[in-house]
Amino acid sequence: MTIRAVLAIDEGTTNSKAVLVGENGDILASGSAPVPTEHPRPGWVQQSAEDIWSATLEAIRSCLSATPDVDIAALGISNQRESMLVWDRATGEPLGPVITWQCRRTAATCSALKSAGHEPSVLRLTGLPLDPMFPATKARWLLENHCQGRDPADICLGTVDSWLIWNFSGGQAHMTDRSNAARTQLLDIATGIWDDTLCTLFGVPKAALPQVTDSSHVFGVTTDVPGLRNGIPIAAAVGDSHAALFGHGAFGAGDGKITFGTGSSIMTTIPEFIAPPQGITTTIAWSIGGKMTYALEGNILVSAAILPWTAELLGLESVDALLELAQTVDECLGVTLVPAHVGLGAPHWQADARGLISGLTFSSGPAHVARAAAESMAFQVNDIYRIMASATGHGIGRLYVDGGPSRNPFLMKLVADYLNHPVTMCDNTEASALGAAYLAGLAAGVWPDLATISGLKRSGTELSPDMADETRARSLENWQIAITRSTIINI
Repeated sequence: MTIRAVLAIDEGTTNSKAVLVGENGDILASGSAPVPTEHPRPGWVQQSAEDIWSATLEAIRSCLSATPDVDIAALGISNQRESMLVWDRATGEPLGPVITWQCRRTAATCSALKSAGHEPSVLRLTGLPLDPMFPATKARWLLENHCQGRDPADICLGTVDSWLIWNFSGGQAHMTDRSNAARTQLLDIATGIWDDTLCTLFGVPKAALPQVTDSSHVFGVTTDVPGLRNGIPIAAAVGDSHAALFGHGAFGAGDGKITFGTGSSIMTTIPEFIAPPQGITTTIAWSIGGKMTYALEGNILVSAAILPWTAELLGLESVDALLELAQTVDECLGVTLVPAHVGLGAPHWQADARGLISGLTFSSGPAHVARAAAESMAFQVNDIYRIMASATGHGIGRLYVDGGPSRNPFLMKLVADYLNHPVTMCDNTEASALGAAYLAGLAAGVWPDLATISGLKRSGTELSPDMADETRARSLENWQIAITRSTIINI
């Protein structure tokens, strides 16, 4: 019997995933393929646009091979945000690398714009600080280094979602959604349109930018995509963190989620646009029917990525071995690890900060360093969570965790303990894929409304905090001391 389903593409930093979601919200099958990353210079992080598309096709092939009898009603895209690329509008040939969200090559440009006094106006219009994580300065770098002499009308600048939409549609659609556009620093998030002042400031021609639409929207239909029939509606595009928030059904004000991956995103839904509090960003969570839903967000640059690095540092075979070692001690004895290996993101936004391990004594051992690496994930979340809880005016409601590391009860219990707030570990950790599927199914009529999506089955385990207040306070104090030290290192 043929099963009706939605195909979700979850294009992450290190892997491309394809996930089939049934009408009841169950995941029917999935497939994945790795996406290589290059580090051509210290602080530079880039990928190949061709590699991203090839990995997407491989993930689809792997997914569909497990479920031959499906009718794909719609396709939705969830993608790594803040990564920028440029390609030829006529041929589709990439004209440079994909500069990823982790890349710091435009730090000097951001500093110059700050020194010139532009950050307050950029914050007011975009909800985002001047930082090399965001794509506007990356777009300028690509134009200056790979597009000299080209007519802006002959090129396409875009984030990863727009590159995938272009390829899925056979080059017919150069489009993006408001959640991704909101992260570029070129969009006025109060109006949801490209802003002339911002484009002029960053030196980015509007003629090269994609058309901006709702997140739940038919961007086009599949055309000559290997493994897929022609005519499948490309019915959603949304940033991965936003997709996860939607996938959890976090539609109530104050409901939030923490997505753990290479970096991390902490996001809470808010009923209307508010100016971002210090160190936190305001963004468009999603856009449906022309109406924008907003969110507060804090972005951590290095989260779970610290675990394999620390495992290698300690000579351990795997992250599992690191976490097993970490659990052999009850506390770190003052040892603190700050994973500022590519600078610090929210709420500190210190591009020049560097990672460190502090508080070492002769009583310290590998297990304390291992636990310090694990606790650093919770500490960084706590820095953001406290500001968000105050800024919303009504605190934080339900708090979900997702992403690969959210499967580990030890790590997630640390998060609950240091936040002093319950967190829900979801049995299904593919929240970004589910969010993209739900938004696509909404546009294609698979699900009629948000109430139906809210009613789809979700299950998980709630972890409640039980850490002693004294232990929490002492550890958080050590963390703040270490953060200060990390910002005064000169290399």
